[in-house]
Amino acid sequence: MSASPLPRVLVAAPASGSGKTMLATGLIAALGERGLVVSPHKVGPDYIDPGYHTAAAGRPGRNLDAHLVGPERLVPLLRHGAATPRPADVAVIEGVMGLFDGALGSGGFASSAHVATLTRTPVVLVVNCAAASRSVGAVVHGFSRFDPKVRIGGVILNNVASPRHEAEARAGVAEAGVPVVGAVPRLPDVVVPSRHLGLIPAAERHPEALSAVAALARMAHDYLDLDAILAVAATAGDLDEPAWDPAAALAEVRAAGAAPAPAGSPRIAVAGGAAFTFAYAETAELLAAAGAEVVPFDPLRDEALPAGTDGVVVGGGFPEVHAGALGANRGLLEDVAAFAAAGGPVSAECAGLLYLGRELDGVPMCGVINVRASMSPRLVLGYRHAVALADSVLGPAGARFHGHEFHRTRVEVVGDHPRAWGWDRDGQPEVEGFVVGRTHASYLHTNWAGRPRAAAEFVAACGGWTP
Repeated sequence: MSASPLPRVLVAAPASGSGKTMLATGLIAALGERGLVVSPHKVGPDYIDPGYHTAAAGRPGRNLDAHLVGPERLVPLLRHGAATPRPADVAVIEGVMGLFDGALGSGGFASSAHVATLTRTPVVLVVNCAAASRSVGAVVHGFSRFDPKVRIGGVILNNVASPRHEAEARAGVAEAGVPVVGAVPRLPDVVVPSRHLGLIPAAERHPEALSAVAALARMAHDYLDLDAILAVAATAGDLDEPAWDPAAALAEVRAAGAAPAPAGSPRIAVAGGAAFTFAYAETAELLAAAGAEVVPFDPLRDEALPAGTDGVVVGGGFPEVHAGALGANRGLLEDVAAFAAAGGPVSAECAGLLYLGRELDGVPMCGVINVRASMSPRLVLGYRHAVALADSVLGPAGARFHGHEFHRTRVEVVGDHPRAWGWDRDGQPEVEGFVVGRTHASYLHTNWAGRPRAAAEFVAACGGWTP
């Protein structure tokens, strides 16, 4: 495949809380309203922001995370996202945390700056002006010169209080030699509500989420210089690496003899709906490329698994918010439990672990895993280098995965199960997750684009069992 001239920008900030999610979402929506096809992307493992990008762009918001998939796959995944379902005119990448903040102790690995460098993408820096004016210029000066490989092509001034405030901030940025491509006043009405793990997912706020995206689009039209931002995007370097292809990734796995092809075309039921909103688009693409028929189901509404289900995937989300409704759907809980007890393959991550446990905040769940889950005041957050401790439907013991934990719940183990993962945390060995028969359940979020063998192994397991 030839080099790609895909115009693109990475919207970053000096720190979290600067407004980059709202501005990136508004930019995506405003460019779309201009008639451009926009490919939305998010640096890091977060699932929530891509949900708003999806609502703004009308196509899947996709993640670019060097830890989860490997730095060598970032450009291929960017190109894949920009070509699917149809070629995009421009890509908007939202950064994570502060521009240079990555995995702790890694020198900025997997940071927005790292992704901008690997993908040869110019940065538009969002600076919160709420407590500064001319000093904003010093911030921009420092960020624009901290790493010569990172090019800041423009600055958006956010939370300006008045025309005089804006003029003073602009004057400071002018001294740093970086153009201002937008100035946004304080807009208390344009706010996306949050809770314990960040923004409330768009899927839980429909149609309110669409109204919020429309308001953000108006904000972008009114206060951003869209032509100037597109001019910055046009300076992005060509992308020489070929686009990622799930079928080709699986062909490599099978050519190496790592996983057999499935018998037939197994039906894999993938949980969705308001309680299970966390999913990487590449997971379903890999399952389909591996030979599966992917069928969605909603644990809040569906009273049974889809007919003919051969495998179940329950990803992340907020079951703790919907525990009562999930627990009231006894027919589906019993169906999932019976499926797992009969030997049906199940892969569950984070929210999926809670759903498969005995109870969640005192509400009975599926009972496949002997754990009780409850809310916790402690946030567990961080990248993990995990080693599989037992053979499972995702692969053999000893397999290495790169994952991410992000939750405010805890589980009390009330049964004896083989553990799923082992890793080192601050020099101390730690075990997490469970393997029960052909069920794999843990807190660890993984992106199978970084290990396509997991998709091949799971689909093979789904095609090779009978109740």
